[in-house]
Amino acid sequence: MESISSESARGEALRIGIIGAGFIGAVHARAARRAGARVVGVTASTPRRTAEAADRLSAERGYAEADDMLADPAIDVVHICTPNDMHRPLAEAALLAGKHVVCEKPLAVDGPSARAMQEAAEAAGRVATVPFVYRFYPMVREARARANAAAAPARLVHGSYLQDWLSTELDDNWRVDAGAGGASRAFADIGSHWCDLVEFVTGDRIHALSAELITALAERAAVGDVHAFASPSADGHAKRRIETEDVALVTFRTVRGTAGSLVVSQISSGHKNQLRFEIALADETLAFDQEQPDSLWIGRRGPSQIAVRDAAHLHPSAAAYATLPPGHPQGYQDCFDAFVADTYRAIAAGDAAAVDGLPTFADGARAAQITDAVLRSASSRSWVDVSSDTDAMVTSSKEANA
Repeated sequence: MESISSESARGEALRIGIIGAGFIGAVHARAARRAGARVVGVTASTPRRTAEAADRLSAERGYAEADDMLADPAIDVVHICTPNDMHRPLAEAALLAGKHVVCEKPLAVDGPSARAMQEAAEAAGRVATVPFVYRFYPMVREARARANAAAAPARLVHGSYLQDWLSTELDDNWRVDAGAGGASRAFADIGSHWCDLVEFVTGDRIHALSAELITALAERAAVGDVHAFASPSADGHAKRRIETEDVALVTFRTVRGTAGSLVVSQISSGHKNQLRFEIALADETLAFDQEQPDSLWIGRRGPSQIAVRDAAHLHPSAAAYATLPPGHPQGYQDCFDAFVADTYRAIAAGDAAAVDGLPTFADGARAAQITDAVLRSASSRSWVDVSSDTDAMVTSSKEANA
């Protein structure tokens, strides 16, 4: 890989530019500062939004256009936090300009585009990562260590990812629009997180699947702030037809032959962000719930137990991410902070592979392949293979957790 910028090579703070300044842009900015970076600049969809974002995120400057940021040698790393349809052109332009890239998920609106982004990152020799941040919960790392230590593959994997922020026809967001978000919404947006997490924990890959996609709300009010999460609108507005799914039901088989199932929903009232998986191994079952992230249920034929986040009693690979004392909750922003810090460590090392478990554009492309398979299966109402080139175990091995 080509050497990193002269500033970071001398140990000075990485210089960050953020494209897109909504909720997730602010999350990136906080994580970048926590990792010791300078938020040099930001650009948003309009001059007014750019000025407001520069002030709100305490950026050193606002860029009139994304191209201005990408051309600026004062930027080392570009964080892309835009609607999905802009990910590929912005990421490829940033890589061509010699920047390292952190790009929000889904990486692209379809598998071929995501694969092209992966290839562009490899050709550029830059570190390019995607925020599958749930990998960074200590208890997820503990589950991974236990699954990798098991003598046999998992027997059953199942779970769900449930939200309610789009549960009424008055809820609106750019993700609902297939033009901005892509042909899949619920699965691409959050189901991809679940699949990435389960493949990461088990070291196995989804090989074939059968999917059903359900659009429960065929019409939504044609208003709302497209730069925010769900924005309830007033009655009396025109309605628009919805082409993306609210719910995805997926049954699958892995390369190792494990059976699995997944329910994804963005219309399940009362569920704010419940990502849950359960992995049945030969001697124990591991269950994790993102809304209760400091614990891992370990089920056995004899007495079961709940393991809590306590670095003194976790596998070293999990303890490394336990940054607070036991009893002090760690949450989503802590995961994001760890992800960004690991990305910057990879930049300093000159190689993403130097940091175990770091989700790269290859993982983003993998998630897009699964999403494409879900769309194909739902359309044909049949079982489909995920792809012909993914019948291999995920990069992380048992040795990585030894």
